[in-house]
Parts: sequence; C-alpha cells; structure tokens
Amino acid sequence: MSDDSRPSPAPARTAAVIPAAGRGVRLGPGAPKALRTLNGTPMLIHAVRALAASRAVSLVVVVAPPDGAGEVKSLLDAHALPDRTDFVVVPGGDSRQESVRLGLDALPPEYDIVLVHDAARPLVPVDTVDGVIEAVREGAPAVVPALPLADTVKEVGPAAPGEPEPVVATPVRARLRAVQTPQGFDRATLVRAHETVTEDVTDDASMVEQLGLTVVVVPGHEEAFKVTRPLDLVLAEAVLARRRLNDGF
Repeated sequence: MSDDSRPSPAPARTAAVIPAAGRGVRLGPGAPKALRTLNGTPMLIHAVRALAASRAVSLVVVVAPPDGAGEVKSLLDAHALPDRTDFVVVPGGDSRQESVRLGLDALPPEYDIVLVHDAARPLVPVDTVDGVIEAVREGAPAVVPALPLADTVKEVGPAAPGEPEPVVATPVRARLRAVQTPQGFDRATLVRAHETVTEDVTDDASMVEQLGLTVVVVPGHEEAFKVTRPLDLVLAEAVLARRRLNDGF
C-alpha cells in the first residue's frame, strides 16, 4: 500500500500564556498595569482578544496576581470573547518567570506550541501572532517578533550619583533588534528551559538561548509596543482611535 493512503498529521495545537500578575509601577499608583483601561476596556482584555484573534490559538491561559484570580476570571466573563477559544485563569507567582511556569503547568497535554505574551502589549496585530506560530510550526524551537532600532544605542559605564555616565561602546545598530511578544516555542523546549534556567530573566527566549538552542526572529509590528509609561497610554488610545476610524465603527 502506498504511503499516500496514510492520513496527514493534524497541525500542532497552539495555546497562549499571558502573565498578568505585575503591578506596573512605572504607570504610577492605581490598578495593576494589565487592568488599566484603554478606550474603557482593560488592557488585559485587549491582549486576550489579540491572541484569540488568531484561529490557530484555541486556548488562552491568563496568569493572574496571586490573590486576584477571581477578579480576573470575573473580568473575562464580563467581556465578549471568541466562542471558539477556551480561556483559563490561574494564580501567578512572585516573578514573571514563576508565573509563566505556572501557566505552562496549566496546559493540557495536547498543546505542542506555546505563545508567551505580555499583557502590556494589548495591540499586537493578528498577522504578527500568526507569523510567530508559523515559524514554530516550520521547526524553530523558539521565535521572537522584533523590529530594527530607530535610535543609535550606547553602552555606558558606571558613574557616581549625579555624574554623567561615560560611553564605553556603540553597538552596531544594524545587528540589533527590539524584541516584542508573543514569543513562540515548541512546548517541550520551553518546559525544559523553565526546569533548567534558575536565575530570573527578562524574557523566555533568553532562557532557551541558555540551553544552547537557536532563537529566530520574525518581523514584529510597531503597534505591538509595550504600554509602560503614561505616554504609552496616550499612544495606545490613538492607535485604537485610528482602528475605529478605519474599521468604520
């Protein structure tokens, strides 16, 4: 019998983990950053909708503050979300790394691809999400969306308090990228990274790098910026206003 008679393997299933346990101190006092509103809707809801907009994403796990899982679950229940996507809320840990690991622990075994997305990047376009997933499906163990830098970057050395910092190097800008999320992973690779790398790191891709595996870059998008400071809220509102104008509502 020809091998052609065998059924094609089902495409790998994709889940997204959104750590949303941080306080967001740079935005000032008030609600946790993920619960700040854009156009009257919490950033977290925008981020969840952005990931669920991808037809490849069938499960979104939101990692809530350790004592706020009930509040976040109520928040998700109060907003319209796609029916074809499942949503789960789990309590997080004391660090982002621990929160992602707790989100991973909540994934059913049938999910082979995992996205990790910052709740503070509420406006990532679906094309960026799909591009990350496709690169993992094609065999990359870890994928990050990224943009070239517009500014020249200087490395500086230490200085006494109040004194100007000395420039010690100017990296070649053409080789630098500003990394965004969602970052995409082969699930087994990301689980191994979390089991192996013990020091706290700024992103999950750098954990995979420490395993000696190659992380690849796909094009990011200017609207996938991180809402960190008050001015970012203004920019995000402007992006939403432009989208409403373009979409006719």
